[in-house]
Amino acid sequence: MAKFDITPYKTMHPREVRERIRSQEITFPTAGMAAGYAQANLVILPGKWAADFEEFCRLNPFPCPVLEIIKGEPLTHAMGEGGNIVTDIPEYYIYRDGVLCETVRDASDYWQDDFVGFLIGCSFSFEEALMKAGIEVRHIAQGRNVPMYKTSVQTKKAGPFFGPTVCSMRPMTPENAQKAKEITEKMPNVHGAPLHIGDPAEIGIADVMQPDYGDAVDIYEGEVPVFWPCGVTPQAAVENAKPPIVITHSPGHMFITDIENAKLNDYLEEMKQK
Repeated sequence: MAKFDITPYKTMHPREVRERIRSQEITFPTAGMAAGYAQANLVILPGKWAADFEEFCRLNPFPCPVLEIIKGEPLTHAMGEGGNIVTDIPEYYIYRDGVLCETVRDASDYWQDDFVGFLIGCSFSFEEALMKAGIEVRHIAQGRNVPMYKTSVQTKKAGPFFGPTVCSMRPMTPENAQKAKEITEKMPNVHGAPLHIGDPAEIGIADVMQPDYGDAVDIYEGEVPVFWPCGVTPQAAVENAKPPIVITHSPGHMFITDIENAKLNDYLEEMKQK
């Protein structure tokens, strides 16, 4: 994939970035945009499939932490008043009967009255904390999409939804890997601690330079790959469940919320109590 430049969008407010996405000025991955604000994965599916999918998320909270559920209209409230989940993501995947059929910039024509949308926490949200701690995030440094892999670690089944846990990967020194673990284990609503640190083969990844989604990044001598549960996991479950139609984000192309990363975990814990 060609390199892209997020520099003009780093300091913009999420609403402005969403407007640029809606107008299709931004058509590339969103990591590092609207610095300081949480980003989210997306799954939209017919209403009769929603209860099983919600249960799938409940049973698999680290790859699938739910931030907001949207019904009736494709408009967000808790994660950003006035946001639109079918226009405010740079690229969407359209699945039919579990098969990826189309990639589109605007999914408005696919929305149906009975659809239910799920915004799911994204590891891009903890990258700010890593960078503040002096840990380089390689895909941002190299202007690439984050590499993501289907692993041999299986999710817990709910109804027709099941499949492998997808992980995103960031290479770093062993010292930084431990520091990253300590930082992210305190952020369970954006995937929490790494699922695995070290040999990719131990979680079923044959070639770390051949990701299933996103772009490969350089791994330097002395570094280890660090794998976090990823919000692309539902897409693997959709392939198995085979709903008649599902709309998801294209991996790496996220919905940018109005909630600050630093406040997201406390906000969601407060919502759970309510």
